[in-house]
Amino acid sequence: MPSLKEVKLRINSVSSTRKITSAMKLVASSKLRKAQQVIGGMRPYQQRLDGMLSSLAGEIGEEFSSPIIESRKLQRAVVVALSSNSSLCGAFNANVIKAVLNVVNSLTSQGVAVEVLPIGQKMYEKIRKNNLQIFEPGINPDVAANVQLAKLLDRPNYTDIAAVATSLMKSYECEKVDKVVLVYNHFKNTATQVVTTETLLPVALEASVTVNTKQANDQSNIVNNYIIEPSCEELLKSLLPKGVSLKLYTAILDSLAAEHSARVIAMQTATDNADQLLHDLTLMYNKTRQAAITAELLDIVGASFQ
Repeated sequence: MPSLKEVKLRINSVSSTRKITSAMKLVASSKLRKAQQVIGGMRPYQQRLDGMLSSLAGEIGEEFSSPIIESRKLQRAVVVALSSNSSLCGAFNANVIKAVLNVVNSLTSQGVAVEVLPIGQKMYEKIRKNNLQIFEPGINPDVAANVQLAKLLDRPNYTDIAAVATSLMKSYECEKVDKVVLVYNHFKNTATQVVTTETLLPVALEASVTVNTKQANDQSNIVNNYIIEPSCEELLKSLLPKGVSLKLYTAILDSLAAEHSARVIAMQTATDNADQLLHDLTLMYNKTRQAAITAELLDIVGASFQ
């Protein structure tokens, strides 16, 4: 049985750790509320834009062509993988890393040359550890790519994220890349994060979004309800790159909300475990202390009869 001093030191250590996990939970909860508001306002906008693009493409028909919607033989692919810059968020990073490796292995088994664009320090470290080829977006040659991409998660900015999306689209248009896959954690609710895999390029206009009946009717009549100038083709060509950039931006905001949600759950679980451990240690301390007192009393009583 451990001594009273050892148990007391353990209680103090667990109490200090509990204070840290409790504070981290409060910080993550505050960030989660802000992230929920941002992604809650962005998702309908992104879905509406996707529906508009599908409606315009359906009106134009097969006559419309764009480099970023043309499918071709798959020889080279880029996997855009989103993770977090820090840990202590449960299985958040482990789940998305596992999904990314599965996608890479699946494409490699088909004879496809795969490069990974890691957004998030944890993803970058894992990709480097597995000796996978890293896609260089070439945004700012004076700053390391992993540092630039990690900063996208610290303060998400549409302009910077659009620059990454533009780099991917240029690579696709130049036929350096034949497919771009996006893998990230989707924020479903506070307790659930779903690993999601989507095709970023080529753009699939026909199945870009699922909407309710009212929205579908509104979007199907968009061409009839509005005068479009200079033409549907010009508008669609202008909006397609913005749609790709917005999809990447929304995915990053979605991943951030999922990260904060996972950290809240992880820190709450750690705090609950610390409370239970403190209860057990306090009980052990009291039992040990009582046993020591009882032993001293027995020694005193025994000495009095000598």
